[in-house]
Amino acid sequence: MLSTRLLTAFILLTAFLAALFYLPDIFWAVLLLGLTVTAAREWCRLGQFSVGQTVLYMILTTLLGGELLFLVSVVLSKNPADSSMVWFYAASAVFWLLAVPFQLAMNRPIRNIWVLMSIGWLVLLPACLSLYQLRAMDPLLLLGFMGVVWVSDSVAYFIGRAYGKHKLAPRISPGKTWEGVAAALIGVLVYALIWFYSVHKDQALVGWLIPLLLLLAVLGIVGDLYESLLKRQAGVKDSGTILPGHGGVLDRIDALLPVLPVAALAAILFYSTES
Repeated sequence: MLSTRLLTAFILLTAFLAALFYLPDIFWAVLLLGLTVTAAREWCRLGQFSVGQTVLYMILTTLLGGELLFLVSVVLSKNPADSSMVWFYAASAVFWLLAVPFQLAMNRPIRNIWVLMSIGWLVLLPACLSLYQLRAMDPLLLLGFMGVVWVSDSVAYFIGRAYGKHKLAPRISPGKTWEGVAAALIGVLVYALIWFYSVHKDQALVGWLIPLLLLLAVLGIVGDLYESLLKRQAGVKDSGTILPGHGGVLDRIDALLPVLPVAALAAILFYSTES
């Protein structure tokens, strides 16, 4: 199982880096739309949609996501830091910072199918658009923000397994501990300092970079817990089976879903103040 997991991770990382740096914009958009629709299919599984509801949701997600990507590609071709999607990213930030922690605390499943559909779009579409916009700004910037999640997850996993004693959310995700969270924040702090001193030593940057990356690390943990909550309520171990050893697409991007829209929002605000 471990060898399968490592092989899948290597293939995914290699394919992602190749796409990030070499795919033309149109094919990058098609790839993002395909991933979003696949994740929407898994969202239907977690929401326990019927077959008819699943088909409808995937069709609507394809149309809505395709239209938004087209509109974004047009405006970003003129200005990669365009603020047209700020309202969308801000809505995502409010959802992840306020609504999700409340839902985690309540631990009650949502049964209304239309509410679940709307939440799915709020979860998936801002992340999709932020992937497109952050790449348009700078592929390395996107990679740097994604690195926050990778560092946080890795440090929390190893330290949590070795020293974790106090459960973070035992009813939702028994494997996560407060020791792992603390280690993750320390790891991201070190990562932020390395980013600051190796890329840009402007003091104006450090004033927002370190707090931002720490916030993103916390949001990544929230995203992970939220998907764990949905899987527990649906009675499934993984969101899907498309990735050998890893489960589904949502299992791989759960922590990125809240991180990327907030990162895009921060990047747009930073570039607007710089100009």
